[in-house]
Amino acid sequence: MSTVEPRNTGERHSYDVVVVGAGGAGLRAAIAAHDAGARTAIVCKSLLGKAHTVMAEGGIAAAMGNAWPEDNWKVHFRDTMRGGKMLNNWRMAQLHAQEAPDRVLELEEWGALFDRTNDGLISQRDFGGHRYARLAHVGDRTGLEMIRTLQQRAVALGIDVFMECTITEILKDGDRVAGAFGYWRESGRLITFEAPSVVLATGGIGKSFKVTSNSWEYTGDGHALAVRAGASLINMEFVQFHPTGMVWPPSVRGILVTESVRGDGGVLKNSEGRRFMFDYIPDFFKAETADSIEEADRWYTDKKNNRRPPELLPRDEVARAINSEVKAGRGTPHGGIYLDIASRRDPEYIMRRLPSMYHQFKELADVDITKEPMEIGPTCHYVMGGVEVDPDTAVSIVPGLYAAGEVAGGMHGSNRLGGNSLSDLLVFGRRAGLNAAYYAARTHDAPVTVDEDAVVAAADAALAPFSEEGGENPYSVQKDLQEVMHTLVGIIRTAEELEQALGEIEKLAERSRHLTVEGNRQYNPGWHLAIDLQNMLWVSECIAKAALTRTESRGGHTRDDYPMTDQDWGTKNIVLRRHDDSVELAIQPLPQMPAELKALFEEK
Repeated sequence: MSTVEPRNTGERHSYDVVVVGAGGAGLRAAIAAHDAGARTAIVCKSLLGKAHTVMAEGGIAAAMGNAWPEDNWKVHFRDTMRGGKMLNNWRMAQLHAQEAPDRVLELEEWGALFDRTNDGLISQRDFGGHRYARLAHVGDRTGLEMIRTLQQRAVALGIDVFMECTITEILKDGDRVAGAFGYWRESGRLITFEAPSVVLATGGIGKSFKVTSNSWEYTGDGHALAVRAGASLINMEFVQFHPTGMVWPPSVRGILVTESVRGDGGVLKNSEGRRFMFDYIPDFFKAETADSIEEADRWYTDKKNNRRPPELLPRDEVARAINSEVKAGRGTPHGGIYLDIASRRDPEYIMRRLPSMYHQFKELADVDITKEPMEIGPTCHYVMGGVEVDPDTAVSIVPGLYAAGEVAGGMHGSNRLGGNSLSDLLVFGRRAGLNAAYYAARTHDAPVTVDEDAVVAAADAALAPFSEEGGENPYSVQKDLQEVMHTLVGIIRTAEELEQALGEIEKLAERSRHLTVEGNRQYNPGWHLAIDLQNMLWVSECIAKAALTRTESRGGHTRDDYPMTDQDWGTKNIVLRRHDDSVELAIQPLPQMPAELKALFEEK
């Protein structure tokens, strides 16, 4: 076991705005902050260009009206609110719908190469829960093109980037943000950023679950950093299980199968070969969804028919239907169901529209999707919950701390529509960056100061696993946490299981206080995981506590013991804050939507 010097707090840097995360939200925030005149830095856990945003395949939801002239921001707003079961922050949904088209056109101006219609406009495809085809796309690799474009822009502007650098603590001066503390993953050297504004753009929490589409970075870092710094989290009970992840072979279980497969004609079938989604159309969507195979097939060939196939219901509805079929014994040999596009589209069409999906299944599962169906099933994909922020400025209740993208809560309510994530990143990434820069400028007359004792404490905490002898292996603790979350806090929940989960999480938290890491700081993945585990445990406790408290089923939160949606719960948010070293829960009313927006839901 190596000897460390916990009091050596490493190098220092000073900026106006520090952006934590280099996905779509982080890059867009950094560009906006730089354009507003702030000295800006991006700190990312992996290499630039490797953020999980690259895995977003389907497109960017924006009511541009290129495919359907009838589409507009009001329809997009209404779809988003309905998809979130009306629990969304209405102002965030409104701003998102209004500003998304401009953000897409901005990407185009910066060099993004979108697919085109015959008229030369940006092509827009269908996606679940959207009334009209409105996803601007680049084949089935839209996220990759988005990151390429934003990254190129950020580098051209000369924004400083600290790659493979993990932030472990938000530093404060009284109630205000004063900077961030972290370490270089390669060398283990410690690093402190002095900055009055910090933007969290760290993504999601999927690595707390056993089966997930999320990449290794998604350990709930931003959620935990925020709550430890005094910010509040909302909607944490709502975890989206994407209905279509790969289920075979085991090495690729959970990897996402884009919704574009269903948007371009793919259908879901059980082991009996029956197209089962017609059995699961909720009353809420009957007016807009095809109620027969013939009608659904006409929709694919005649886009003037405005009734939608049931495969394009919102993700929570599709995931629950698949789960029900598997539990009823009508699943595939490997525990999923079949997604079939081969029988409905010719190979040339599939290869042109879904090139990444073709190669993904061919290379990883030896399945030719132009000839045979895919085996898919639900996978932990997205957390609707996150840092509670002001809709217009993206600031949390902690002055100087901002959040955008998946780490921010409120925009998606209880369920996110496909494609809304990429436009969410752009709209609120820009707003967070701009307002972080404005706030930093206002602090010049009363600058913040980093507390040296806080830096030393952060250094001691980061290096603690090296000092523990004979303690727990971090990989064992993570494996047990993932099993608890998958089994007890998964797609279907009960009070008994959630209470059991909270008890298990408490035991795991105690075990995590005695982690042992061998070797030294250089290239030490065990040490990285030991730090990430603290964040995963905070987030897991928040999810389980909120899920136990919400005694209804809504969106991504399904209670077997409370299967119905409760009208009373539709007016409330569950808010979580830190209290000593545990999570404190409160219930607060949902912001009231103005009358002119309410009227949109009364239109035929």
